[in-house]
Amino acid sequence: MANTQAICNSFKTELFNGHHAFGTSVTRGATTADSFKAALFLASATINKSTTAYSSTGEVTGTNYTAGGVAVTNGNAPANASDVSYWTPSASFAWTTVTLSTAFDCVLLYNSTQSNKSVAAFTFGSQTVTAGNFTLTMPTNDQTTGLLRIS
Repeated sequence: MANTQAICNSFKTELFNGHHAFGTSVTRGATTADSFKAALFLASATINKSTTAYSSTGEVTGTNYTAGGVAVTNGNAPANASDVSYWTPSASFAWTTVTLSTAFDCVLLYNSTQSNKSVAAFTFGSQTVTAGNFTLTMPTNDQTTGLLRIS
């Protein structure tokens, strides 16, 4: 059998678990999972791959919306299948009885344990909500539809 060049599947999963530090600014001290949050941002904001940390600049405001967003339910362990490591929150992101009258179209997933460092920005069609519920339903936690995937 010949050798094959590739990033190891175990490494990709271990990245999600915080096992590897290639730099000298390691902040890992605990052995528990970090806490994550999801915050909504206005359609006029600039949230993208260059966003390094959560900031309230451009975040929605309104009735029953708390700055910083909602806590993410982290009941799924990172996993790997078919050469793809993946992780998805175990519950949808939900805001209840909110009024968000300025158009918004983005949610920022960020690590509130690690200095609010950004994880990923996800966009969707522009929304407004008046005295209603807003839910972002999470996809199936697998290698083809998981919210975060590294292949």
